[in-house]
Amino acid sequence: MTQLAKPFLKWAGGKTQLISEIQKSLPENLSQFTYIEPFVGSGAVLFWLVQNYPGVKKVVINDINIDLINTYKVIANNPHDLINVLHQYECEFHSKINDVDRKLYYYEKRKIFNNKTENTITQSALLIFLNKTCFNGLYRVNKKGEFNVPMGSYKKPTICDSTNILACSKVLRRSEILCGDYQEVLRFVDDNSFFYFDPPYKPLTKTSNFNSYSSESFGNNQQIRLAEFCDKISNLNHKFILSNSDTGDNFFDNLYSQYKINRVKAKRSINSSGSKRGEINELLIKNF
Repeated sequence: MTQLAKPFLKWAGGKTQLISEIQKSLPENLSQFTYIEPFVGSGAVLFWLVQNYPGVKKVVINDINIDLINTYKVIANNPHDLINVLHQYECEFHSKINDVDRKLYYYEKRKIFNNKTENTITQSALLIFLNKTCFNGLYRVNKKGEFNVPMGSYKKPTICDSTNILACSKVLRRSEILCGDYQEVLRFVDDNSFFYFDPPYKPLTKTSNFNSYSSESFGNNQQIRLAEFCDKISNLNHKFILSNSDTGDNFFDNLYSQYKINRVKAKRSINSSGSKRGEINELLIKNF
């Protein structure tokens, strides 16, 4: 059987668990649409949708994280070169027989990644390596834009999943891959476009903010700006679905009051306290 592509990165807030709910909300005749995902992240919805609806006429993805988007482009265009480097990293990491040597190797690779090598294949391999070996698979940067997640405690993580990388490459070769502000995707709309928005979530508490995917914060003003953009594309007769956290303060109920708002169950898997992990409500908002 042909391997189906799945996200090649672990990602806080990844949408694999919400796909069944998103599927219920999709517009009819999806093959007639251009699919646009302005905050692609790990691409869970992208890979699922493109493989389950192969007739989608055009695919456009975007993210502000340049290392992430460069990795998408490398997987699309140079998957075998990437696999070779990842295989080397995997062999070297697994050959370290004690935690001290593993930590030295991890932090050496993190330093190289933050120094931004000009070789995009190496930089992409470093991103995947760090993602597979860091704490909880988090992607978090400080105000200087430096990746600062410590090493995780995995015994023998899979760093080079060559089969999945090749499957992802097939999906991405038919995609327009952009890096920048999400509003730039408007250049790629046509008469029948469908957007899925998965922005950095509004944190449920002051201590649960995991949206530092770039050095730029995504606070309330950014959430309001995104809502205004949704109004704009809605006025242009494009369809959209947007997911976000249910903060319990009616912030999004007021912001998207003219649209349909559904509350769906999702599992919170990242929290410093194990007792605070479990089912929570998330929002699916749509204009059709």
